[in-house]
Amino acid sequence: METLQFSVLIEASPEVVYKTIIDPSHFQKWTSIFSPTSYFEGNWAEGSKMRFLAKDEEGNLSGMLSRIKKNTPNQFISIEHYGWIQNDKEVTAGKDVEAIKGALENYTITKEDNLTKVTIDSDAFPEMEDFFLETWPKALEILKEICETQ
Repeated sequence: METLQFSVLIEASPEVVYKTIIDPSHFQKWTSIFSPTSYFEGNWAEGSKMRFLAKDEEGNLSGMLSRIKKNTPNQFISIEHYGWIQNDKEVTAGKDVEAIKGALENYTITKEDNLTKVTIDSDAFPEMEDFFLETWPKALEILKEICETQ
């Protein structure tokens, strides 16, 4: 797995950016580039289970099974993936799971003068690398737009 890095500068405070990242309705908007039906179930407390979900082409619930490894409000969020959700069932063992088990998605939020920088470090297995290279920058632009128009 390779770690890909993406960043964006936003004209908003770290507090606004952090709240926008984790707010359920804003999350749906800025992650819609990954899937138009994207949303999450869970909370952002350290150690908590998260289900990042969307409907697949057949209308079945699918996504990632994850836990919040670290959450320092307004500064850093680390998400560790440990399974898949297929047809609304949690899958935590098998060849497909081994490929992503332990993969991290880290959000670093830093103040730079009057701007806030969001840096995403996302582990990607080779089959997803091109998809992430195309979608993460677009997702960050949507996040920027939401933050700057609040």
